Amino acid sequence: MGGVIALFGSDALAGATQVAMMIIGFAAALIGLKNGLTWAQIEQSIIASSAKTTGPILIFLSIGALIGSFMLSGAVPSLLYYGLKILSPTYFYALTCLICALVAICIGSSWTTAATIGVALIGVSYGFSLSAEVTAGAIVSGAYFGDKMSPLSETTNLAPSIAGSDLFAHIRYMAWVSLPSFAITLTLFFIIGLNGAAQSGSQESIADFIRTLDENFFISPINLVPVALLLGLAIKQTPAFIAITGVSLLACVFAVLFQTEALFSFAKSNDLLDIVKALWIVLYDGFAINTNNESVNTLLSRGGMASMVNMVWLVIASMMMTGVLERIGFIAVLMRLMLTLVRSTGSLIASTMATCLGVNVLTGDQYMSIVLPGQMWKAEFERRGLANVNLSRTLEDAGTLTSPLVPWNACGVYMAGTLAVTTFAYLPYCFFNLINPVIALLFAFMNIKIARLQKATA
Repeated sequence: MGGVIALFGSDALAGATQVAMMIIGFAAALIGLKNGLTWAQIEQSIIASSAKTTGPILIFLSIGALIGSFMLSGAVPSLLYYGLKILSPTYFYALTCLICALVAICIGSSWTTAATIGVALIGVSYGFSLSAEVTAGAIVSGAYFGDKMSPLSETTNLAPSIAGSDLFAHIRYMAWVSLPSFAITLTLFFIIGLNGAAQSGSQESIADFIRTLDENFFISPINLVPVALLLGLAIKQTPAFIAITGVSLLACVFAVLFQTEALFSFAKSNDLLDIVKALWIVLYDGFAINTNNESVNTLLSRGGMASMVNMVWLVIASMMMTGVLERIGFIAVLMRLMLTLVRSTGSLIASTMATCLGVNVLTGDQYMSIVLPGQMWKAEFERRGLANVNLSRTLEDAGTLTSPLVPWNACGVYMAGTLAVTTFAYLPYCFFNLINPVIALLFAFMNIKIARLQKATA
């Protein structure tokens, strides 16, 4: 796995990592056959492991449809518009973090947030004569908070699918640790901003971004109704697939009612059948827009079920690999070695977090830092009577958040290249990514918000 990441770099997730997983599973299967297992036994383990991901895969696909419909309906453009309107040089760092968090929550992607709004904000920081390193830290902090808390995020869906917990329960449980961490993060950026020398500079890039949104979409608070509804359904614990699919269809209705120009432009026609076809395309292939602003084009041209196929491929390949590794006893051997260090709930969570960080460092892959530790520690969490949300939250606290802090990790490489700031330069200012794991450890050792398995009643 480490060799593949080194060879292919940030492109490894496009398929090279999946091939590596298949080869690892193949090699592990040969070892199992040599040690007396039959192929039927190994295959049954693969099937059992993969079956756990059927529900999450449906959610992945529905999320792709939701992202596309949110773009066309004006939900994301309106959120961007209102978020950028509040930008101020005096509170630039805190607002940068907050805006990136809002965008990432809405679109579920830290990478896209950094590549579009993040790049624009880095440019504005130079205009204000502010620190690019601190700005990059604010962008990464906000983007990863939003990514972590968004039901549209791949990692936010992957962690509960591996741990066996519910998506919205996972998000609610993460909030106990993430919200205090984010509040501290915003406070620190606010203090740094007040003490910094902010100078008036050009806001041309932001103004152009806002103007482009206003020219191509009908901007109104009513566009945020689907977003609010999704959050409301999440609070009411509506099944994720039902909530996401229903809101996607509602967003398509909003597109017809309020975004006629954008819809006609996307459909390249105002004919009824072409409009229906365009709405269908948004759901399976995503939304695309062509303006004079490349940042707007890059940010809004995304979504569709097809965009999630690579994630589905990754999940299936990883389940094949971990199913074989588990069947031949590989994971059990690692567990026996590490369990010697586990004495309490706090040390169990700390060991899980250390495993996530170790996988991030050794393989340079964010997804593997969730998949492998999740598979390794799931049974031990259940054996100790701990609910699965404890594991899924821990996987995100350590796996998702530490990935951009490792220079050779795909996330670290991407953020450094996109923001033109080296990983070690922005790392000290990624306050959320550094504070959240610490608070999670404090909660673990102080036994705060540690959910227990409920005993079955007759």
